[in-house]
Order: sequence, then structure tokens, then C-alpha cells
Amino acid sequence: MDAMTNAEARTAVRSSPFFSVCDIHSYYGESYIVQGVSFDIEEGDIVALLGRNGAGKTSTLRTLARASDPELKRGEIWLRDEPVHKYRDYQAAAAGIQIVQEDRRIIPGLTVEENLQLAQIAKPKGWPIEKIYDHFPRLAERRHQEGVTLSGGEQQMLAVARALAREVKLLLLDEPYEGLAPVIVREIEGIVRQIKELGITTIIVEQNAIAALELADRALILDMGQIVFEGPASAVLEDPELRNEYLAI
Repeated sequence: MDAMTNAEARTAVRSSPFFSVCDIHSYYGESYIVQGVSFDIEEGDIVALLGRNGAGKTSTLRTLARASDPELKRGEIWLRDEPVHKYRDYQAAAAGIQIVQEDRRIIPGLTVEENLQLAQIAKPKGWPIEKIYDHFPRLAERRHQEGVTLSGGEQQMLAVARALAREVKLLLLDEPYEGLAPVIVREIEGIVRQIKELGITTIIVEQNAIAALELADRALILDMGQIVFEGPASAVLEDPELRNEYLAI
């Protein structure tokens, strides 16, 4: 009986979603921002998390990364069998949830390589630095250059590379195309596609909704802190009324 129970338990773990968000509610002080968001993600998917300005996209992403602000007051977040909702930000990062924030947070005074080395001080480590340079040859060329003196596109590459320097199971990208020229946007898209080919699950928040949808497998649309659409990214691309109502495109 015990052996059967253990087998059933293992089957349940294998069949559970890779990443599951269950009725999360988050606040900035008294401001109720994330209002009962739930969704599941399968391993290896790219999910576009979309919505108008102020819909709660970045707040949702920060909640998933277990940032202290906004504060998660109710709900559960599971990465396989890990109760991420009980974690703080550094614990979520150690579990493999890495966030690349909109402002990129490149550390002044450190070179490209020093930014990457600093990311690997805390275990578990992710990609070796030479592997990062193989995928980001422009960073290899600038390894001894101070990170904050890079172009906007190069800083975005460094921010993504720094996330990959840690163990990453779920990559959260907040506005990765913000302020970048179209040619650089295409480079960043190529990097995300490479990441997908390596089996890394990604959630991307992006105002350039069409670009994000063309990259994504699935889409989530937020409005006033609540999910109003969940389905294939192609369904949003093919539905102009849906895009006009919730994305203004």
C-alpha cells in the first residue's frame, strides 16, 4: 500500500504544471493591484503577459519573483513542488526564478565580466561565463568595458546574460524592448528564441504586444489586475477586436 501511494505521489508530481499561480492578490500599501490572478505554464513555453499601461503586468511579474513590493497577501505560487509564495526574493532566485527588470540594474563601476561574476557569487550557478560569451559574442568583445557605458541594447543583453549566470528555471523579462531600436529588438528576440530552444520557460511583459505575441506560445491579458484572456498567442494576433479592447492595437 505504501509503495502504491509513493508511486501515485510521483505520478502527481510529474503531471502537475511546471509553474502554477493560484489566486494571487498583491498590494502596494493600501492599493490593491493584483486581484486574483491564476494561470499555469508548461515547461519550455514562452508566455506573453500583456495589457494596457497600469493593468498590473509589472506588479504581477514582481510578485512572481517575490519582490517585497508589491506585497503578496493571499494566494499560492508553485514551481513544481516548491512553494514560491512562502519565499523571499533571494530564495525565489535560488529556486531558479530570475527576473530581468525594466531598468536592467547594471552595477556601476563594474565591467561586463565583473557583473557576470558577481551574479555567480551565490549558488546555484547557471551558465559558465564562457558559455555566456558563446551566446552573447558582443558581450565577449566588451568583457572589460564598464557595464553602464554599454549601449541600451548591449545593457539588455548583459541583464539577460546575468540572469542566465544563475540557475534559471523560469525567466521573467520586464519590457526587454523598451527604448531599443528595431534592429536591436530583433537581436533580443533571437536571444529569447535561443533560450526557448534550450528549454527555459519564459514570461515576457512587453508594451510592444505584436512583437511579444509573435515570439510567444501563449498569451495572458491583464485588465485592472485581473486575467481577461488566456490562450494561444496566435488567437490574439488573429482577433483585432480583442487587441483593440485590451491592448489598444
